[in-house]
Amino acid sequence: MRINRLTTATFATALVLAAPVVFAHGDAHKKESSAISTEEHPFGKEGDPKRVTRTVSIDMNDTMRFTPSELQIKQGETVRFVVKNNGKALHEMVLGTMDELKAHGELMKKHPGMEHDEPYMAHVKPGAKEEMIWQFTKPGDFNFGCLAPGHFEAGMIGRIRVVAR
Repeated sequence: MRINRLTTATFATALVLAAPVVFAHGDAHKKESSAISTEEHPFGKEGDPKRVTRTVSIDMNDTMRFTPSELQIKQGETVRFVVKNNGKALHEMVLGTMDELKAHGELMKKHPGMEHDEPYMAHVKPGAKEEMIWQFTKPGDFNFGCLAPGHFEAGMIGRIRVVAR
């Protein structure tokens, strides 16, 4: 059987076009670009890695807890979170207000395979570590939680108090 150039070119084009769809269903991952989002949220904005003022290690595990679960941060601080999953299930750390986390958690229940690539989220495979850099621009009480179905409801929630300088 002989395959002509048109058939080969058509097949190659189809593979190239399908590749993003296939790879999009893999593991969630952080964006590779060096551009930092300027989008402001009630709890701050993506931080510049060159301006990190503090590093905070957060451990997650299958007892549905974060350690530490409470943090105090100064307004304006840029924090590098090093998030480690010591469990056997996928866990995540998502920053936000309590209302935002609850709403997003409900959405996750309806679409459990939903992937994210937001600078305020770290999705961590069992035994792995991820980093998230965030600048806390406004004072107030904010939260972080694991929005994997059932984890938030089981108490996988933490609190961040941002104090004015």
